Amino acid sequence: MSGLFLFSDSVREDPEVEAWMQELKPAFSEVARRWFGVMKRCGEDVRELLHDGHPTACVGEAAFVYVNAFKAHVNVGFFRGAELADPARLLEGSGKLMRNVKIKPDATLNSAALEALIQSAYVQMKRRVRT
Repeated sequence: MSGLFLFSDSVREDPEVEAWMQELKPAFSEVARRWFGVMKRCGEDVRELLHDGHPTACVGEAAFVYVNAFKAHVNVGFFRGAELADPARLLEGSGKLMRNVKIKPDATLNSAALEALIQSAYVQMKRRVRT
C-alpha cells in the first residue's frame, strides 16, 4: 500500500471530529457536516480521525477524503484526486496527487457531481487497500 496515507488510529466515531465541527461558523459547519456525512456513508469500513487539524475519512486505515474550513470556503479534499474522473470539472489543484473542491456556503454547487467524486474516491481506495 505504498503511496497511501495510513492512520492506525482511525476510528468509526472520533469525538475530536465533532468538536472541530462545533467550532466552525454555523454556515461552514453545515457545509462541512453535510459533506463529511456523505464520506462516512460510503461504506461500513469508513473510519475517521482529526489529521493535521481537520476531519479525515479513511477506508480502514487509508485516508481518501477530508474536509477543511478556511476564511471564505470549505474544502472537500481528495488524497488521490488527480486520479479521479471529473467530468463536471469540480476539482482544483495542481499537485502530483491531491485535489480539492472549494465550497462557498452561499454558492451554487453541483452536489450530484461532488457526491459521485466522493463515492469514486472511496471505491478506488477500497480497491487499493485490497491489493
